[in-house]
Parts: sequence; structure tokens; C-alpha cells
Amino acid sequence: MDKLTSSLTAETEAIKEAYAALNRNDVSGFVAAFDPQIERIEFAESPSGGTYHGLAAVKAHVAQGRSTWAEGSCEPERFIVAGDKIVVFLHVLVRLKDHTEWVEGRTADVYTFRNGKAVQFRTFADKQQALEWAGIED
Repeated sequence: MDKLTSSLTAETEAIKEAYAALNRNDVSGFVAAFDPQIERIEFAESPSGGTYHGLAAVKAHVAQGRSTWAEGSCEPERFIVAGDKIVVFLHVLVRLKDHTEWVEGRTADVYTFRNGKAVQFRTFADKQQALEWAGIED
């Protein structure tokens, strides 16, 4: 963990719990820390890239993506807190349904928090882009 400030300690723990929920296919648990007006932005090159608004749309988006997994996980490797943002570096290793090969990669998620809830959730294919977007020099 890096630069963990007391103001986002609870939020960082909530994000850790969110990934644990995602990995056990608990979509409701994954979105538990999201504001009802959450905005989800996934990089355009991903299979479900685009922008999603509101908890119902984001929950459906996550459920659809997670439903393609036969097995695997998104494991947080590093958390960086910067102001109202938490950057999470992830190692993704999944085997999709009806496939034998594993898909592996590293991405970065950036969560923006207000009043204890995530109001924005952005995914970046490039860690450096995530850091720059969050205003962090690595």
C-alpha cells in the first residue's frame, strides 16, 4: 500500500472488499461502495468499453462482464491514494467460458470518492495514464 491517508482508509478497505466480492462473483458486494449516481468509464479498446451511468447500469455492466468468466480473478497489487482518488493496479487472470486458454493482463482502476462513496470508476489499460489522470507522478 502506498500513501494511505486516514481520510480514505475506509474507502480503500471498501475497494479491497469489492475486489474480493468480484472474485467470488458477488456483483452486489462489488458495487456496495458505489454512489447511486456512479459513472463508470472503461477504456474503448476493452470488450465492453464505454461509459455507464447510475448504479443499475454499472451493476448490469459488471454482471455481464463477470458472467463471461469460467474462473479467475482480478487481484489488486497496489493502492495509491491521491486526494479524493484511489488508484488500484490490478493483475487480471481469467479463463472465459467455453475457452481453454487463460487471459492475463494488468490494468489500473481509478475511483473518485465523495462522502464515503465512489462517484466515478475509471479503468485504464495503461498504468501511467491512470496515474497522470489522477494527478500522480510515479
